[in-house]
Amino acid sequence: MDIIDLRSDTVTQPTPEMREVMARAEVGDDVYGEDPTVNRLQELAAGMTGQEAGLFVASGTMGNLAAVLAHCGRGDEVIVGNKAHTFLYEAGGVSALGGVHSSQLPNQPDGSLRLEDLAAAIRPDDAHMPITRLICLENTHNRCGGTCQTVEYTLRVAAFTHARGLAVHLDGARLFNAAVALGVAAKDLAGAVDSVTFCLSKGLCAPVGSLLCGSRAFIHKAHRVRKLLGGGMRQAGVLAAAGIVALETMVDRLADDHLRARQLADGLRQVAGLDLAPGSPATNMVFLRLADGIPLSARDVATRLKESSILVGVTGERQFRLVTHYWVSDEGVDRAVEAFRSVLN
Repeated sequence: MDIIDLRSDTVTQPTPEMREVMARAEVGDDVYGEDPTVNRLQELAAGMTGQEAGLFVASGTMGNLAAVLAHCGRGDEVIVGNKAHTFLYEAGGVSALGGVHSSQLPNQPDGSLRLEDLAAAIRPDDAHMPITRLICLENTHNRCGGTCQTVEYTLRVAAFTHARGLAVHLDGARLFNAAVALGVAAKDLAGAVDSVTFCLSKGLCAPVGSLLCGSRAFIHKAHRVRKLLGGGMRQAGVLAAAGIVALETMVDRLADDHLRARQLADGLRQVAGLDLAPGSPATNMVFLRLADGIPLSARDVATRLKESSILVGVTGERQFRLVTHYWVSDEGVDRAVEAFRSVLN
C-alpha cells in the first residue's frame, strides 16, 4: 500500500520534469558566479519577490542565518516572534555563529507581531543595551497554523521599521502558499522588506535549496556570509534547474494543496475524538488535537496510523500537524480520514 505522508511538505520529491531538466542542466562554477542555471534562478527569484538580486542557498535555515548575519554585527539585536521558526528551530545559529542577541515577542494567533510590542522592544541609545538592528517576520507562519501575513500588515511593519532606521527580514519559507491563499503576487508580500527567504524544497517540490533575495548591496554581503557558512556549491545548476521548474510550474497549483487541506479538515471534523484548531486550515496545514477522554497519546495514534501507511506529524502530547502537498491525492485524503476513524473508534 502506498504511504500517505502528511508529516510535512518537506517530504516532496522532484517531479518527472524536474528530474529531466536536472539531467541536462547547463552548469558552471557558481562560486565564481559562472553557473548560468543558478544565475537564471537567482534572477527569476528576485523578480518574483520584488527584489533586486537573489542568492541560491542550501536551505531556508542557511538563508535566514545569512540574512541575519548580513544585517547585524556581533552584539546587535534581532526582534523575532516567540513562535518563529528562526527562534525555535534553527539551532540558535544567529547567536552561536553570529553573536547576535534575540528579543522574543509574543506572536498573535495569526502569526503577526503587534506594532505596540515592536515599539516597546526597540532599544534606546544606551551603552548598557544591545543595538536593535532587525525585525524578522514569518509568512506563512508555521507554529501559528500556517496563517498568512497580509500585504497591508507587511507594509505597515516595513514603514514602521524603516522610519526607525531598522531593517526587516521575512522568513518566507512558504511565501508562495501565502501569495496563492491571499490571491496576490509574492512581490506584493515581499517587495517592501529588506530581505526575504523562500524554500524551493517544500510545496514547490524541488529536491534541495532556498533563495535569499534583497538589494544588490545586501546580496553582496550575504554572498560573503554564504561562503563563511560553507554554502558555495560549485556546479549547483543541477539543483537550480529543478528550482526554475518549481517557480515556473508549481506555484499556482499550491491552491490544490490548500483545497485538499480543507477537504482533510472537513473529513476529520466528522471523526469522534478529534478537535480541530479554530480556523484550521489557513493554507496547507491542518492542526488538530485529541479530544478529552481519548486514552491514547498523539504518539500512540501516530504509531497505529503508520500501520495503515499514514504518516502524521506529532506536535505535542495530544496534538498533530498534517500537511498536504503535491504527492497527497484526493484518495490519500480519504484514506487518512478513514485511518483516523479506525484508530479512534
